[in-house]
Amino acid sequence: MARVPMRSSLRSRDSSSTSTGADPRERIKDCCRKLVAFMCTQVGVGGLVVGYAIVGAFGFMTIETRQEYSHLAEVDKLRNISAKELWIKTAADPEVNVLNKTAFDLRTKLILKKFQENFTLAVKRGYDGRKAIEVWSFPAALMFCLSIFTMIGYGNMVPRTSWGKGTTVMYAVFGIPLWIHECSGKQRTGPRIIVPSTACLWVIFGYIAAGAIMFAEWEGWNYLDSAYFCVTSLCKIGIGDFVPGANILESKSGSQTKLVINFVYLLLGMGLIAMCYNLMREDVRVKARELREDLREALEDIRIKMLTCCRGNPD
Repeated sequence: MARVPMRSSLRSRDSSSTSTGADPRERIKDCCRKLVAFMCTQVGVGGLVVGYAIVGAFGFMTIETRQEYSHLAEVDKLRNISAKELWIKTAADPEVNVLNKTAFDLRTKLILKKFQENFTLAVKRGYDGRKAIEVWSFPAALMFCLSIFTMIGYGNMVPRTSWGKGTTVMYAVFGIPLWIHECSGKQRTGPRIIVPSTACLWVIFGYIAAGAIMFAEWEGWNYLDSAYFCVTSLCKIGIGDFVPGANILESKSGSQTKLVINFVYLLLGMGLIAMCYNLMREDVRVKARELREDLREALEDIRIKMLTCCRGNPD
């Protein structure tokens, strides 16, 4: 008789413990569901885009700076060979060694022409005097990632290694759909907000004007070139003739900070353009619907007037 209440007390204790304390697995599932729901919002996807760009920047920096550019050594070798040939032609050639200006000009022009041709080939292969670690700084890698998943593709920075090219393909495959989802957003039910198209156009104009002034002051461009760059970048054209930081030959902290600000400007600007486009599209739909209704009423009035006129004049 004494064992029965002991068992009942144990069962009641177990039931009370399970009722008061939630199952850890259920809590984990609940946290995962909340995380997934948050990541599906605009804020969550925006944070995911920024995190994706940062992770990609560190990844490309690691991949592309493991080995130095081969054309740097080629240009150094070309420079040494040309200097050596100049010395040999000047010291050993009897016509030049007796200060014959005509012969000296002829020999040096041939050597410099050969150097110019080889140097031009090195520039076409990507030589700009910078090492890999200087080219693939963190802000520059951020801009490269931005140009990939936003489909701008400036072309001023390209991966040189096989691993870098393969990573670029995979990065674009996953990054482009993520960015498209960020710009398009989720369709919300309920009343829609109608904003006048003129207000959206003024916002876009102001944002482009601010960017044009900023790039003109930082990059030394004129205002037309700066506005041209802002429009082609925010519209995802990406011609590549103007790129922030492309003329920087030395890695400077101030210039790198400007690249980060440029990254933020372009990232927010493309989202702003997409939002204004959606708002203007909704405004155009409303105006088109109103115009259709007005046209229908006008046609109905004309029809009624014509019927009335015909009935009043049977002849």
